[in-house]
Amino acid sequence: MALRFLAAPLQVDARERGRAFLGAGLGIFITALLSRWWGGSAVAATWLVAPMGASAVLVFAVPSSPMAQPWSVLMSHTLAALVGVTCAIYIGDPVGAASVAVGLSLALMLAFRCVHPPGGATALLAVLLHASNYYFVLFPVLANACLLVMSGVVYNNLTGRAYPHSQRSSDPKPSEAARFSSKDLDDALAHYNQVLDVSRDDLEQLLHYAELASYQRHLGELRCADIMLRDPPSVQFGTSLSEAWKLMRQQHLKALPVLDRTRRIVGIVTAADFLRQVDLDELGGIGQRFRAMVRRSGSTHSDKPEVVGQIMTRKVQVASVQRHAIDLVPLFSTGGHQHIPVIDGDNRLVGLITQSDLVRALYQAVKPASTPSHA
Repeated sequence: MALRFLAAPLQVDARERGRAFLGAGLGIFITALLSRWWGGSAVAATWLVAPMGASAVLVFAVPSSPMAQPWSVLMSHTLAALVGVTCAIYIGDPVGAASVAVGLSLALMLAFRCVHPPGGATALLAVLLHASNYYFVLFPVLANACLLVMSGVVYNNLTGRAYPHSQRSSDPKPSEAARFSSKDLDDALAHYNQVLDVSRDDLEQLLHYAELASYQRHLGELRCADIMLRDPPSVQFGTSLSEAWKLMRQQHLKALPVLDRTRRIVGIVTAADFLRQVDLDELGGIGQRFRAMVRRSGSTHSDKPEVVGQIMTRKVQVASVQRHAIDLVPLFSTGGHQHIPVIDGDNRLVGLITQSDLVRALYQAVKPASTPSHA
C-alpha cells in the first residue's frame, strides 16, 4: 500500500527538464506581461488568474498529453469560468457554490472532451472571488488561456515538440507483425475504463515500441547454439539403410546428417529420402515393399540402394553455432527445410535444429506473461 504513494521515476533527461521549466516560465511571463498591458491595472488578480500556472506545467512539460492540448486548455477554462460565475451568483453558500462549481465543471469537461485539471481551479476561483460579472470569463480567464496556448504553440514547436499534438491518426497502419491489433487496444481501454493522460495513438505507438524492444532483447541474442540438439545422431556414407532407419526410429528423428571421417557434412538423409525409394503409386503392400527396400541384400551387386550415400540429399543447408536463431525462420517457413545441421568454426557437425526446436525457442522467448489483474 505504501508504494502507491511513492512517485515513479521520470523517464526524461536533463535537457527535457530544462526545456520544460524554461518554457513554463516564458509562457507565464508573456501571458502576464500582455494581460497586464491589456487590463491596465496594477492589481494582479484582475488580469492574471492562478490556475494558469498549473496550465503552464501541462502545456510545456507534457505537451503531448490530451489534457494539455489547446482545445482542452481553452474549453476547460471557459466552461469552468462560466460555471463558477453562475454558481457565485445563484448559490449564496460559498461551500455549496464551490462544490457544485467544481463538480459540474468536470462533468462538462468530460462531455466536451476537454478534461484539463486546472479548469477545476478556475471554477473554484470564480466562486472564491465572488465573481458576479460574466466578463470575468472573457478577461482575464479566456484571454490568459489564449495567450498561454499561443506561447505554447510557438515555444514547443521551436524546441522540437509538436504542439498541438495529434491525438488520433487519420490512417493508422499497424505493423503486420504486431502481436496486437488496434481493436485489441480499444477493447483493453474499454475494459480499463479510466481516463488516461496519454492519447490513444501515443499509447499504441509506445506499446509497439516496447514490444519491438522486448522482441529484440529476447531474440536478438538468441543463437543456434542455444536451441540446437547437441551432438545429434549421425551416419556415414556407407551406413546401411537398415541401420540408419533403425537409428531414426530409436531416436524419434526424421533426419540424420551424413558425415565423413572428419565429421564434416556430406549430406543428410531424411524420412522423405527413404520413402522416395518406394513406389507409392502402387497400391497395397507398401510396408512390405519398404521393409524389403531397407533390408540388406547381402549381394555385391544389387539393383536397389544399399547404403545411405545412395539415397541421401547432397545439398544441405547448414547454420553456424553463432548464427542468430531468428535468421532460420525464412529457411523453415519458405525454404522448405525441416532440419538444419549446425556446424562449428571448423565446419564440423555440433548440433541439429528442427522446426519444433525453433518454434519452442521462439515461444519461450516471447510468450506473454499472465494477464495482470485490474484493481
